[in-house]
Amino acid sequence: LKTPISVARLNLETLQKYNLDPEKQKKLIRSALDETTRLNFLTNNILIASQLEGGRYTSANEEFDLSDLLKDCLQDFRSRFPERVFKDEIEPGADIKGDPLLLQILINNLLENAIKYSSKDTLVTAVLKKDKTRTALRIMDEGPGIPDEEKKKIFTRFYRIGNEATRKKQGTGLGLYLCRIIAHGHNADISVTNNDPAGSIFTVVFRV
Repeated sequence: LKTPISVARLNLETLQKYNLDPEKQKKLIRSALDETTRLNFLTNNILIASQLEGGRYTSANEEFDLSDLLKDCLQDFRSRFPERVFKDEIEPGADIKGDPLLLQILINNLLENAIKYSSKDTLVTAVLKKDKTRTALRIMDEGPGIPDEEKKKIFTRFYRIGNEATRKKQGTGLGLYLCRIIAHGHNADISVTNNDPAGSIFTVVFRV
């Protein structure tokens, strides 16, 4: 939580202290806004996880279109990360019953992970398929992938891949844990498999 606060503050102090040209000003403002977006994302994860664990979150149970929700999430990420390439294969009319806010958090966490752990020149793919018995959501990246011995551990609370000496990516270790809690609350299973030839596929299967 301290990192985005520090970066945003440094950018704003720089703007206040120096008379920069308009292009540099825009770059610093954009960076500060990106950091506040990231801070909002992290705090939402922490607050929702705490509320779910403490039984203080009242889940909605309404019918809505998961296809439209996924499209909206992807549009937001395309706006936030214009340098990234997103591909989607979304079947229309994937109606499910549940809490749209929680499932938005689940999708955003999976997309955030896909971006965080893959390079800018690779593809992030979102797939949504449905049949009579289930609806399957898949988020795929082309990063280094996840070692087999860590695949089951990544959905536990505060677990992060690697160790403190080698870990380079920032995070709370709550994102995938929260995804598992949200999936189970929607009669769904979440799993991770290898993406051929490189990367990971996170799959959430909602049973009808």
